[in-house]
Amino acid sequence: MKILGIDIGGSGIKGAPVDTKRGELLAPRFRIPTPPGAKPKPVAKVVAEVAKHFDWKGPIGCGFPAAVQHGVARTAANIHKSWVGTDVAKLFSKRTGCPVTVINDADAAGLAEMAFGAGEEHEGVVLIVTIGTGLGTSLFTDGVLLPNTELGHIEIDCQDAELMASDAARKRDDLSWKHWGLRFDTYLSRLEKLVWPDLIILGGGASKQFNEFAPYLSVHARVVPAATLNEAGIIGAALAAQHK
Repeated sequence: MKILGIDIGGSGIKGAPVDTKRGELLAPRFRIPTPPGAKPKPVAKVVAEVAKHFDWKGPIGCGFPAAVQHGVARTAANIHKSWVGTDVAKLFSKRTGCPVTVINDADAAGLAEMAFGAGEEHEGVVLIVTIGTGLGTSLFTDGVLLPNTELGHIEIDCQDAELMASDAARKRDDLSWKHWGLRFDTYLSRLEKLVWPDLIILGGGASKQFNEFAPYLSVHARVVPAATLNEAGIIGAALAAQHK
């Protein structure tokens, strides 16, 4: 099945048609910078521009940086707070003229990784952590997603985990991979004690440097880098639309 996948991030909104059977992009990704402030109407306009770029008339799947229940945003991580309570699916459908399915962005990346990446055919509990501007998480048991876990926002030493352990925090504090890796290990260790995963998959921009910080990770679970990398959000968003 061919579905347009769109990944909405804090810095960019990117999309491409996806062959959901093979997990492959059918055209080069098209990216537009996220509008300053990331408010609903400007973001919806960009989503429509991405759809128009591909002359798209069919179903669309969108990965969105928030907890999403039945198309409605319940949180607003790294986007404008006015998204809370907004029916994102309805807004995007109206702007594009297409049926739109909206899913948490980390859950979208997780779907792609479980279907076509490091989690493919893996049984047991799999925790996927995306490391970027924030920390996104998705959790699977025997391949079944528990949506909207939002474990990037647990508190560690009285502060939101992503403020100390995201890739943005590494850059902000000008940390070496060793020093950031030790911070990130503290975060992963806390997650391990909460959900006891059999496998941890790390995605997002920082995962490309996995070998730089992997020696400083001490969790019991096997930890591997994601295989789908930058395409995960787009592929997973399309898979979410297909499942619906």
